[in-house]
Amino acid sequence: MNDIKEDERFMRAAIEAARVAEDNGDVPIGAVIVFENRIIAKAYNQKEQLADPTAHAEIIALTQAAAALQSWRLNGCTMYVTLEPCPMCAGALVLSRMDRLVYGCDDPKAGACKSLYNIVQDERLNHRLEVTSGIMEDQCREQLQEFFAKRRIENKNNNKVCNF
Repeated sequence: MNDIKEDERFMRAAIEAARVAEDNGDVPIGAVIVFENRIIAKAYNQKEQLADPTAHAEIIALTQAAAALQSWRLNGCTMYVTLEPCPMCAGALVLSRMDRLVYGCDDPKAGACKSLYNIVQDERLNHRLEVTSGIMEDQCREQLQEFFAKRRIENKNNNKVCNF
């Protein structure tokens, strides 16, 4: 049985990580991986910072967790991430043999764990994850919405035509 208070505690850590991404100019998505009730990986989006399309919070956290456990098999681990993983990240979760995924808000444009696809529970694959969604959903969604609202204002202000 999963404890919602524990899920919220670890999701708060993912939200904190997402703030770092935002401070660095990246979309605020954060992820933590928990093993035996302790955080073994904490990451945030770094696509802009590293100029790397694969530098999603989930991928970076998976690499950190594998190093911490000295194994690519992450049995017994749970990932907490602020936004529903995309197809790349969902596939990586399956390949890592992660036990459980907990995410904050759905991603109707790219979500691959419920919204568009359900890669992490596809019976055709050799591994499936337990999934819990909606943990601190409002906070996760608001963090993303505020980021994109600021970005739209910045883009609008930067695109003003100067008439001399």
